[in-house]
Amino acid sequence: MTATVAGLNLPPLSSNHKLHRVLATALQQKPQSESRQLADSPWDAQFFGLTHLVLFQDATPPEQTAILNLASQSLLAEAYSIEKAGVGYMAKMTLLAETTEERMLYALFCADEGTHLAQISPFISDVASGARDPFLQFLASVLETADRILLLFVIQVVLEGWGLSHYRHLSKYCHHPKLAELFHGFLAAEAQHHRAGVTLFDRTRLCPTSQSAIVEILAVFLQMVQVGPQRLIEAIAVVKGGLSRSQRIGLLSELDTETYSGMRLNVLRSLIEPLAPEIAATLNDRNLFSPLPPGRCV
Repeated sequence: MTATVAGLNLPPLSSNHKLHRVLATALQQKPQSESRQLADSPWDAQFFGLTHLVLFQDATPPEQTAILNLASQSLLAEAYSIEKAGVGYMAKMTLLAETTEERMLYALFCADEGTHLAQISPFISDVASGARDPFLQFLASVLETADRILLLFVIQVVLEGWGLSHYRHLSKYCHHPKLAELFHGFLAAEAQHHRAGVTLFDRTRLCPTSQSAIVEILAVFLQMVQVGPQRLIEAIAVVKGGLSRSQRIGLLSELDTETYSGMRLNVLRSLIEPLAPEIAATLNDRNLFSPLPPGRCV
């Protein structure tokens, strides 16, 4: 198996391996003897917008429960994989650091990500599912670059800034107290990581090659946001045994996908434009801050 910076495919140790005790000591916590897998979805149907869907309303109670559980596990698997990738990213930036203080800072940030990963791991039922996700594959490919300025801007300025809004939203509407507290606890560290990226990013050192690469990378990400809540649609498709194209378009219409995506694209524009107006202008000229209508999301 090829090791990558993101490490999405790195296998876990067996549950009885002695290294777990060493890790628990380093984390200053008791070893986890069992998982905290959730009996019920920590986010309700209203959180996902499912209450607006005729298909969900007409589904049987077991189907509704299955859709909620799949949608929630998708969010948790994404968070787990992002924190896992974060460990690799911070380790890489420790090596790419240009000053002693920057190297110290990234080493501390790496510990943050490792702690977050340990905290969320017990809640995950399928840690492998995240590795197959298009967004996470995109993230993993970005982390392979050696361009420090590109990494600072894409990962810490844009994606960690986006992640702050995402984790805040997950925490606010989570009905599982321990999980809500966990996501809320991530915010201070993630804000610091984002702030460091903003501080270290230097427009004067952004060469045309890096700027062009950043535009192309962010174009891919923005296109993923433009097409709306595709993971939710897939969760419904799994439970219902598949969906036709017209059904997918209908669901996206009921979910008001243009408003859903438009709000997220505006957040991303607000992260990009202040530090890199030329990049924002190029992306805007390509209509990448504009949400797509349902018919173009399928």
